[in-house]
Amino acid sequence: MIAHNGEINTLRGNINSMRAREGVMSSTLFKDDLNKLYPVVEEGLTDSGCFDNVCEFLVKAGKRSLPEAAMTMVPEAWEKDEEMDHERKAFYRWAAMTMEPWDGPALLAFCDGRYVGAILDRNGLRPARYYLTVDDHLYLSSEVGVNDHDVDSIVKKVYEEHK
Repeated sequence: MIAHNGEINTLRGNINSMRAREGVMSSTLFKDDLNKLYPVVEEGLTDSGCFDNVCEFLVKAGKRSLPEAAMTMVPEAWEKDEEMDHERKAFYRWAAMTMEPWDGPALLAFCDGRYVGAILDRNGLRPARYYLTVDDHLYLSSEVGVNDHDVDSIVKKVYEEHK
């Protein structure tokens, strides 16, 4: 579901928090079978693997869309953003009560066959750039020069840094 460039510096705390929640979780969908999904975070995985475990759990057991799960785990720097709309701030306020942020520096990309997206962690230490080409290919990276493109084939070119 996910791929990322960077590292999750809060990984140990995120894993510990997830394990602590396993004792109090409930599900109307899985009922008593919820215990079969534990541990949510499998042993011996990289930070990408751990993130993917939790993201998939939120989507499959938590009935969240992939973008909602990603935004819950990797919120924007929303608290002092005076330009952010009320609805999005309300989402992040709710998300902050459900889970601690998975902070990097990281650029995370996600795809499930329905949605494709990318998100920068709130620390803003990893840039993101993407190209959209005439043949409908999307290239996303935090580095320059990952793929050589004929300039005429690029329809859109965007470089994002943290606000």
